[in-house]
Amino acid sequence: MSRTTAIRPTLTPLTSDDADLLVGAARSAAEAAGVRVSVTVLDAGGHLLAFRRDDRAVLISGETSTRKAFTALQLDAPTADLVDAVQPGGPFHTLPTALDRPLLFIAGGLPVHRDGRLIGAIGVGGGAPDQDHGFAAAALDALL
Repeated sequence: MSRTTAIRPTLTPLTSDDADLLVGAARSAAEAAGVRVSVTVLDAGGHLLAFRRDDRAVLISGETSTRKAFTALQLDAPTADLVDAVQPGGPFHTLPTALDRPLLFIAGGLPVHRDGRLIGAIGVGGGAPDQDHGFAAAALDALL
């Protein structure tokens, strides 16, 4: 009897060069809009790969960018898509308080995929939620 083993192609993880590119692209998009931001990039294990806070960005933006990235990574979904899910009556209504984790359900966090697999996440904080989402999306576009 022969046994066939599926060979999975090697997945290239999110690298520090990728993280630098993501941070730079998000900051460029924010700068073009006149917004000062913080940008966080996490690898697939939730470990910090890159962080940058613009001079004069609101202080809380560092925390919000990190929590947005963590939330996008843990749920493998854009945080903008999860806002309604945590409202009263939503399927994740109790999730923000059920876990001892830094989840934040505000637009600006996006998972990063390569070859269809989750390899990390980016979070942007400092602008309005829709702006932060757009800056993070611009960063993903630059990576692809």
